[in-house]
Amino acid sequence: MQNLNWKKLQNGSDIRGVAIPGVPNEKVNLTPEVAKILGQAFVSWLTKKVAKPARELTVSVGRDSRLSGSSLMQSLMEGMTALGCKVYDFAIASTPAMFMSTVNPEFNCDGAIMLTASHLPFNRNGFKFFTNQGGLDKQDITDILELAEANNFTTTEQQKNIEKYDFIAVYAAGLVKKIREAVNHPINYEQPLKGLKIVVDAGNGAGGFYVDKVLKPLGADPTGSQFLAPNGTFPNHIPNPENKEAIASICQAVIKNKADFGIIFDTDVDRVAAVDHLGKEINRNRLIALISAIVLREHPGSTIVTDSITSDGLTQFIEQELKGKHHRFKRGYKNVINESIRLNQENQESWLAIETSGHGAMKENYFLDDGAYLATKLLIELAKANLEGKLLTDLITNLIEPVESEEFRFTIKVDDFKSYGNQVIEKLQEFAATQTDWKIVPNNYEGVRISCDSPSEDGWFLLRLSLHDPVIPLNIESNIAGGVNQIVTRLKTFFMTFESLDLSPFA
Repeated sequence: MQNLNWKKLQNGSDIRGVAIPGVPNEKVNLTPEVAKILGQAFVSWLTKKVAKPARELTVSVGRDSRLSGSSLMQSLMEGMTALGCKVYDFAIASTPAMFMSTVNPEFNCDGAIMLTASHLPFNRNGFKFFTNQGGLDKQDITDILELAEANNFTTTEQQKNIEKYDFIAVYAAGLVKKIREAVNHPINYEQPLKGLKIVVDAGNGAGGFYVDKVLKPLGADPTGSQFLAPNGTFPNHIPNPENKEAIASICQAVIKNKADFGIIFDTDVDRVAAVDHLGKEINRNRLIALISAIVLREHPGSTIVTDSITSDGLTQFIEQELKGKHHRFKRGYKNVINESIRLNQENQESWLAIETSGHGAMKENYFLDDGAYLATKLLIELAKANLEGKLLTDLITNLIEPVESEEFRFTIKVDDFKSYGNQVIEKLQEFAATQTDWKIVPNNYEGVRISCDSPSEDGWFLLRLSLHDPVIPLNIESNIAGGVNQIVTRLKTFFMTFESLDLSPFA
């Protein structure tokens, strides 16, 4: 372990690594031995966090469908029990369910760990850590990795057994109860989704439980649901609600089966997108608008916190149509969630934090980014609308969507990519200030956002630095056909002066 770069395992507020061979030039650095040490480091960190000795701690562990999950999980659990910690083995589970085990009164786990690398390729894996205060922050992960690198743990001969438990059933039962109570069907209380055909795409990740454990007990017809069986090779499509092939697949399934609604989860079920009865996707701005409409009906005037690349039309919808407040913040689901929490602490009511990626967290649900919970909120409204002879999407009829939307990702070809990227952003701000029909958007929390007022452009663009990678993404939207290309044409002149940017996405 002496040659392992422990810091390289950190990915913001998670741990990520290469767990199995199979991809050229990607060396395995997340082995069962490493997992064992990380488990012991978490227990050591947790003893200080909750002021309990290891022998009094209870930690739950779950995983998604990744090929490396089983062996890593076994070593992780063995490492923790070696320190005297009680461990629950939840087997295949979702990331949100793992957090819920820390607040469920029957289990009251001091900590929880989910083995997942979200939508990354099959050879990757990682850990997400929780206490009853939520997911760990970046500094917590840094501290755990420092403990792992020191590898100075005291084992005990009084080891507890690893206890297996089907916690996903407990978690799902909570969702079923919520839908029944919220819909309060006047005729069929137990099965408020009866008569509705709802298709689920789990992408061969951990979300297949939603069909058997949520939809069927509620009376829904899930015919046409696909890729429900866990399979770590992800043979059908990338389990990512942002992936074009994945979205196209669930849209086609809805159309083919004449379904009323479609739901697609990512691998570990902390993200979601949906599809309406016409086979049109409800993701990105449309998903945010729909959830916002629900939230602002329940909590009038609330602030909706989103990431930085949401559209001007969404702001107009939230503030003018729904009479709420739109607070556009940084990319990164933890950034968005923490900002919403901060606003509440400063007495600015905020009930929703959501990224265009499908990460959505609600104040009523511990600010947990929970794809299944968001899907549940949508199904409640779907059932209510059905009772009234209406459509769920009637809630976003007045949302103005951009005619064109594109993202270009430019690789930075220097080692100190952050300094270089920030220099590009600074120079772009100076360049934009010289353009008479471009305006710098105020109160922007990352990169530079420019409003393009020319009649041939009628849109905006945002240039920002990627959170972790040597990449500088450029997002452009326009309200007219050909507008994106007009903006790109003007930007090319600017970007051509930077030799260390790979501008091939413009080709």
